[in-house]
Amino acid sequence: MVQPRTDANAWWTGPPLTLNVVDRSAVLMGVVRHHAPMDRVVTVIIIGSGFGGLCAARQLRRIGVEDFRILERRSFAGGTWIQNTYPGAAVDVQSPLYSVSGEPWDWSRMFAERHELSDYTNHLIARYRLAEHTELETEVTGVTWDESAAQWEVSTTRGTWRSRFVINASGPLAHPQIPDIPGRDTFEGPAFHTNDWRHDVELRGKRVAVVGSGASAAQVIPAIADDTKHLHVFQRTPHWVLPRHDIVFSDWQRAVLRRRWVHDLLRWGIYWGLELRVVGFKYSAFLLNLVGRRPALSLIASQIDDADLRRKVTPDYALGCKRVILSNTLYPTLCRDDVTLHDKAEGISRVHPWGIETADGQRVELDAIVWATGFRATDGAIPYPIVGRGGESLERRWEEFPRAYLGTAVPGFPNFFLVTGPNTGIGHTSAIFIIECQMRYIADSIQAVREGNAASINVRHEAEEAYTRHIHEAMEGTVWKSGGCDSWYRSKSGHVVAMFPGFSFTYRRLTARFRPRDHELA
Repeated sequence: MVQPRTDANAWWTGPPLTLNVVDRSAVLMGVVRHHAPMDRVVTVIIIGSGFGGLCAARQLRRIGVEDFRILERRSFAGGTWIQNTYPGAAVDVQSPLYSVSGEPWDWSRMFAERHELSDYTNHLIARYRLAEHTELETEVTGVTWDESAAQWEVSTTRGTWRSRFVINASGPLAHPQIPDIPGRDTFEGPAFHTNDWRHDVELRGKRVAVVGSGASAAQVIPAIADDTKHLHVFQRTPHWVLPRHDIVFSDWQRAVLRRRWVHDLLRWGIYWGLELRVVGFKYSAFLLNLVGRRPALSLIASQIDDADLRRKVTPDYALGCKRVILSNTLYPTLCRDDVTLHDKAEGISRVHPWGIETADGQRVELDAIVWATGFRATDGAIPYPIVGRGGESLERRWEEFPRAYLGTAVPGFPNFFLVTGPNTGIGHTSAIFIIECQMRYIADSIQAVREGNAASINVRHEAEEAYTRHIHEAMEGTVWKSGGCDSWYRSKSGHVVAMFPGFSFTYRRLTARFRPRDHELA
């Protein structure tokens, strides 16, 4: 009989197993592998090394779990703000709030640019010694639950791992999406997505198209317009734009903000100010019009003189139905003589080797195309197959639409957790706030297994069904559901699966208290 490990890195207290053949190098937390020696066994596998993965690792260390691995498909750790190097990249939530709780940073401005966010990300990696726990260039190709061993088998491009728990933190904005436009691959010049910016491509003096008009496009367009010979922007649907009230902190302001209580006061002041937006998004069309639509229309009127351009950039849906853009420079850039905005009537009919043919017959000759067309954020957000109990796949479970208890746990997939899963998106405040709420629930779940002397935890079907029903009932009447637009917040089913339908403090309350009756231990 093999006894459970008792070293500091293994807190497992589950019952030992009686085995015929024992490979002592494969023993972990009282479980022995019956698998090939190339398998590596750890307590927790974290998939993805962005803010979700970093927060997961930080939380695991808080509860005494050191035996974990972060699997990262890229050649570097850090996620969004290391990967996205396109010109103009910056955060659209105030930096003192868009940060990990208890980990303030000496920000130079209210809305941090990409290089500061990259420095902050690398600081977290170094502070929590996560490089030694990270496997780079390791892309997950499949995750399968082994019922007999009560373990997950995680297949990757660099071999197989086995773990008691899996935390998927691959993120909803990690897999670029480029529309399947006829002739797309025939273009003879460089063409690339903003997520994979080609710094080896010189845009100076070139005719360039930016396809898309969302958040990334709104940052790229002003950033490259001075360099290009002519910039063509292809917009399918306009977005509402509000002024970006940025502040470059002076030396004395930065000195004051280094005082922890001042920083925290600013952080919570920003938090509660942003939280008021939900009143408009969900409860008051009058308030939404007063503090949202009117300032947005005023910005259009003050920055654009041309009536036709005003018409093109003015949305016909409620503010907030799509992601709201913060920019002081987008509209002035679109007004330039060397920038042309093509709306839906002049949309892309076909891509040719020489450029783009529009729906109204224009020939737009180009030297480069930048795809600012977003990500697979709802259907197909997880690119690898996940197979749970009884051979059921997560893809099949989500055939109608993605759903999960607290956006984090799925019945039939024990010991498996989703970071930024279904209906955890937040359109008015920091996504990191929600991630940290999820981490409390995940930590409580792992502790329940530990304290219950169990092998696994599984959320009950009826608990998930009740939660999902509540979420979609609460979604009715919100701007995301009834705002009159077609956004990436919706799945192909028509359900809004990206957004949480309410205040972020409500979600925090839901995740703050673990509910044993909603779960089963085995």
